[in-house]
Amino acid sequence: MPRYVDIALPVPLDQTFTYSVNGAAPVVGARVLVPFSGQRLMGVVMRVHDDTPQENFAVKPVQQVLDDEALLSSELMELARWIAQYYVAPLGEVLRGMLPLGAEVKRHFVYRITETGRKVLYEGAAKGASRRSKLSPEDQNREYSVLNYLEGGEAAKISALRSATQANKALLEGMVKKKWLVREAVAEERDARRMEKVAVLVEDARLPKLNANQTAILAELAAVGGRTRVRDLKDALHRGGVPESTLSTLVRRELVRIEEVPEDFHFGGVSAHGKKHAHEHALNEVQMEAVGTIAAAMARGGFAPHLLYGVTGSGKTAVYFAAMRRALDAGKSALLLVPEIGLTPAMTGQLVAAFGDEVALLHSQLTPDERAEQWHRIRRGNARVVVGTRSAVFAPLVKLGLIIVDEEHDGSYKQEETPRYHGRDVAVMRAKLNDAVIVLGSATPSLESWSNAEKGRYARIEMRERVMSRPLPAVEMVDMRNEFRETGQEQIFSRRLIEETQATLDRGEQAIILLNRRGYSFVVMCRSCGGKIECENCAISMTYHKHGAEGDGIAKPGERLECHYCGFRRGVPKKCPKCESEHLYYLGAGSQQGEERLQEIFPGARIGRMDRDTVRGRSDMERLLARLHAGEINLLVGTQMIAKGHDIHGVTLVGVVGADFALGLPDFRAAERVFQLLTQVSGRAGRGELSGKVLVQTYHPEHYAVKFASAHDYTGFVAKEMQYRRWMHYPPYAMLANVVVQSERLEEAAGWSAELGRWFQQTRLDKVRVLGPAAAPISRLKRIYRFHFVLKAEKRQALSAALRAMLHFAETREIPRRNLLVDVDAMHLM
Repeated sequence: MPRYVDIALPVPLDQTFTYSVNGAAPVVGARVLVPFSGQRLMGVVMRVHDDTPQENFAVKPVQQVLDDEALLSSELMELARWIAQYYVAPLGEVLRGMLPLGAEVKRHFVYRITETGRKVLYEGAAKGASRRSKLSPEDQNREYSVLNYLEGGEAAKISALRSATQANKALLEGMVKKKWLVREAVAEERDARRMEKVAVLVEDARLPKLNANQTAILAELAAVGGRTRVRDLKDALHRGGVPESTLSTLVRRELVRIEEVPEDFHFGGVSAHGKKHAHEHALNEVQMEAVGTIAAAMARGGFAPHLLYGVTGSGKTAVYFAAMRRALDAGKSALLLVPEIGLTPAMTGQLVAAFGDEVALLHSQLTPDERAEQWHRIRRGNARVVVGTRSAVFAPLVKLGLIIVDEEHDGSYKQEETPRYHGRDVAVMRAKLNDAVIVLGSATPSLESWSNAEKGRYARIEMRERVMSRPLPAVEMVDMRNEFRETGQEQIFSRRLIEETQATLDRGEQAIILLNRRGYSFVVMCRSCGGKIECENCAISMTYHKHGAEGDGIAKPGERLECHYCGFRRGVPKKCPKCESEHLYYLGAGSQQGEERLQEIFPGARIGRMDRDTVRGRSDMERLLARLHAGEINLLVGTQMIAKGHDIHGVTLVGVVGADFALGLPDFRAAERVFQLLTQVSGRAGRGELSGKVLVQTYHPEHYAVKFASAHDYTGFVAKEMQYRRWMHYPPYAMLANVVVQSERLEEAAGWSAELGRWFQQTRLDKVRVLGPAAAPISRLKRIYRFHFVLKAEKRQALSAALRAMLHFAETREIPRRNLLVDVDAMHLM
């Protein structure tokens, strides 16, 4: 019988850990709870064996086995190893991201007495309290009460200590700092099933004499079929003025029974408002050819990657649904990835209409219990169609036959925390491991995907016309340099855009205006010294937010400044913090100021705003889109959230404001991002019976990204951008990684980066070019100082070998792994 297991733990270390087992060993892929560095962590079994660990190595036992069988299939385990290898990420952190089952493990902290604490307790008993203590006599007595409570050696929760000794958290943490106590993290298994209470009318019960309130409850239950949720019944009682205690009386008299049942899952979704769902459309010839190509690949079997390049409004979603139907008819399951949670309401509504209760949903705004519930439904095979964001790529689908990545170019598929994987590329590898078909769809494919199609690695499917031969919107550029020369004023909206918007509203149509900045103003500057008000945690200007859209547009002291990176907030100061001048100047316009200005210009318009400030929860996007589809909103302003995948047939005008500012960012992908954003937001216009128009306000009308986007010329843009990428050895002509060295102490981060820089100079790396070290463009983030290196290589193997050699050197120099961020195929270098 195997005596040892190797466990992958969610810690920033590139290794597994060996534990002993008593009795039957857990299977590979199962979860276990184990002790680690004073904590109790959940890990995944990677290997079961009899290999005796090296001498002088104390092997701790597994404390609890959570699963009788492997929770992760062999295919998902192999995928986890590939991600850890490819993205140079700790395997345990990869597996933590693959298992959205945190709700099934309850974590809390306990306190335990140390030997120092025992000594203090015994000395206190002999000598009395210390006169040198800064604490009050009452708090000193509480400290001794805590030590006395824990003297037996058992750990205790803070709630137990508070009840027994009246000690608060600050007092306990002070005792930890004095090393009288240790604080330990403890994990325990918990039941994550979502249950709700239901009131049931007891049939054939003899009715005693009832008062009016009791009769009202029984009548309410009878009216709804004798069964209803307790919370719905209580709402009805509250409206009728019936006290809740009356229900308890009926339960006690056995006239009503309370049962616990599984709670229904709310998929959400946006009403079609008279439009056909995607699966209800008759496919045109081009769509049928696309579906035929995908279906033929599924029939042949084996790994088959496809790039579906279709202009906006060409009917890619209908192709997705038809292909998914073919997969289900063949006994397979299908996975559909979307880049943002904001796209799930509309897509989920259509999927449920097409596939019913076979649909499951996975994304980060579900509660932990909901995510666990959906995950188990998928694993049991109860859901064969899964829609979700980046992390849904790990859904444990049975007989996976088709993966679709919608808007595959979108940077949201790249995870910005460890493990820093790209959802699109992981989806391709998962399709390969499952011998499945994968379809990458976009109107503006990433240059990497386009290059793979050009080289024959992906089969390319093209849909170059909109459905029903609808024309692409006409695009007109407004040169804002000329606008300023002619008006002598710096305005958010040009005269041309105001004129076209007014005409659109007068015709009873809808308009969308993209203003890709949150808040009211994104820089607060002192006119006297030129200083900007920056976040105290980050080297970034704070954004001004007004409390409401009313007012004269002038920022007032006391209103909110916010950092969009760490969330820090402060009031607007009356004076400059540096020179105490009262002349503060507010630069730049965000979506909040845009909404306010539009209300002034178009007082009769029904204006809505879509950005991170108005769309915070799961239901916010659903409500906003429902109002837009219903025509309750006829003028929508927002950030890039409005550019992605929304199909609103009433929109005939799109205005683009300030989207070209990104061309000035120190990022080699800047031109590609601007082109994609302009093309995608332009595609929101003219998707219904009426033709569309797009007005692009720009200070760079001669830039090739703006010109090609205005001409709807994707291939022209690709040819130009590829030329620059080839000259500068950037992806797709080179492999790239960004290594960030970070620390809360500036001298530590600078010292480590200098040490790594010297190592890179002295080490001969095969065909790998290293740029840096240099201060990161955002040199301080969340109180952490940041330096970075950029590595380029012609071959993937050379880049991976260089990164692993660097990490090995860092380990020998005792540079902590958590202070080195390795971002392979980095999307941002900020």
